[in-house]
Amino acid sequence: MIGVLLFLHLPFAVIMLYALTTEDASFRFPPPGLTLDWFQVAWNRPDIWAALGLSLRVAGAATAVALALGTLAALAVHRSRFFGREAVSFLLLLPIALPGIVTGIALRSAMGLIGIPFSFWTIVAGHATFCVVVVYNNVLARLRRTAASQVEASMDLGATPMQTFRHVVLPHIATALVAGGMLAFALSFDEVIVTTFTAGQQETLPVWIFSQLTKPRQRPVTNVVAVFVVLSTSIPILLAHLLTREGTRKEP
Repeated sequence: MIGVLLFLHLPFAVIMLYALTTEDASFRFPPPGLTLDWFQVAWNRPDIWAALGLSLRVAGAATAVALALGTLAALAVHRSRFFGREAVSFLLLLPIALPGIVTGIALRSAMGLIGIPFSFWTIVAGHATFCVVVVYNNVLARLRRTAASQVEASMDLGATPMQTFRHVVLPHIATALVAGGMLAFALSFDEVIVTTFTAGQQETLPVWIFSQLTKPRQRPVTNVVAVFVVLSTSIPILLAHLLTREGTRKEP
């Protein structure tokens, strides 16, 4: 177990170490010295703030779209019986199973064919394709653990479909929605490949990091930003895990 943890987290430790190095140009081990000055340099870089702002806006919009579409799709697949139901479920899961470069090329080709100019919304559309899957999986799993008799009892007592959803279904899937939303936000925030094909000239924070690797300037600053991205995406993933586990324990 210790070996597995070291294998998974040692690269992050290396990045963090070289975010503190006093030397700009090269990677030497051990580092010639340690300093926190690069964090201040990163704080004062306007290009980093612009990329961070775009990443946050894209992740927020993609998460909102995913929550709406993923929840509706999960409700339709779970509650309805129709021809091609399994095929629809498979197609909903497909985007997250495909390599990102395949999704990116397909989206870029489709947008070019239709004549859609690259913008903030093309990035959101690209991210939403795989964020929907995360929300769909979480909500569908929770619906399968929800007793159908509760919904039937609500309808028998005269509740409208909207009232049933608000007072019976929504409380049961609330933690699944929060967990799915957090995972979707984390996935969108650190997405690189699909963003590269749908962003045009815009740079989200992960794309900014990638561009700095191809034309290095102040490498420790790039490492500082990478540390921030890892930590900022780890927090929602951890919270989503805790919420999902808590919701599972509460099920009768």
